[in-house]
Amino acid sequence: MRYPFGIVVLSILLSALVLSLLESPGLAYREYFTPEQRTQLEKVQTVFVDVLALTDKGTMDSTPLIDTVVHRLTEVGYSTVRQAGQAHDVVVRVKCEQRKTWEGTAVTGGDADLPDAPSRLWKGPACQLTYLLGGMKIKWQKEVRTEFEDALAAAQAAHEPDAGRYTMTKLREALEKYEFPLLLAAEWGHSDRLLRLLDSPDTNQARKIKVMSLLGEMQADEAMPKLKEALKDRDLAKQALSAIGNLGRDGIPLLVEMMHTSPQLEVQAAAAKSLGQLGGLHGDASVVLPLLAKLQDPKTDWTVLTEVAWALGKIPDKRSIQPLYDLDKKLQAIRDPDNVTLKKLKEAVFWSIKQCDTWDQYS
Repeated sequence: MRYPFGIVVLSILLSALVLSLLESPGLAYREYFTPEQRTQLEKVQTVFVDVLALTDKGTMDSTPLIDTVVHRLTEVGYSTVRQAGQAHDVVVRVKCEQRKTWEGTAVTGGDADLPDAPSRLWKGPACQLTYLLGGMKIKWQKEVRTEFEDALAAAQAAHEPDAGRYTMTKLREALEKYEFPLLLAAEWGHSDRLLRLLDSPDTNQARKIKVMSLLGEMQADEAMPKLKEALKDRDLAKQALSAIGNLGRDGIPLLVEMMHTSPQLEVQAAAAKSLGQLGGLHGDASVVLPLLAKLQDPKTDWTVLTEVAWALGKIPDKRSIQPLYDLDKKLQAIRDPDNVTLKKLKEAVFWSIKQCDTWDQYS
């Protein structure tokens, strides 16, 4: 089976895009930081918390909001000050508004397209979070919003006479839940703080999952021992494997073992996915044979096969071509249009065939 030249070219471009995304640096190592700025961020300990609360009637007391931000930052081990004249390493600025004002077009891509990035469309209550290093505003922006867009209507429905005060209370509640301290710790490269949280018995499961995700994005190899420990917890194993997929090659044997021996299908699938991430990230074709062994194992569940197929496409290798064609032939003979799992598997196999076959011919 061969594909038109146009599809071949598109496939090659998509492959290059996938590999470039896999090679993107972690959160804490952004290219726009100078070596001096990276050093400053690594040493951040004391944070000046600067909060502004704006309602339709003007500014109001921001002390409750400051208290919340201070409390959240101290949970991660940072010291805080409330006056600009006090010694500090960085400024965390939070601007909370009853009606968010437009501040210009945000840059697309990267953080700007994340779910917690400042919305271009939202005009209701919101708190925008930024930070300043050495007086310079860094390209890091997050935003939390209330569940309602119309503050006046929401206050009336809650029988609250002061819409501005009601809005600030709801925004404070949003800040209490939003994990901005973890995001800042990752942004500043403070994996040690995140690892302490991961190790703490007081850290709940949801927060541990977020911590592991960030450690993976940071490519924090020092997290490997803790991530291995997390594999023992069924509720954390999947996220731990995902994080390991962003670290060094030392994780490959562990991922192979988990893919082949774990009794949990979701863990097998997560391990296969991480093998694809690691193989693509480091250009390491040693993961291909273990993945092919899983692909050709008749006992492999379809959900696991799907991740194995996707993974093989991320490490284009001519050894994968025939096994993928063979599996594709078997799948095309199965007529079950309502089977969503089968449909996803066929899509994964088709995509990976294009990656491996065209890569071998045209790269």
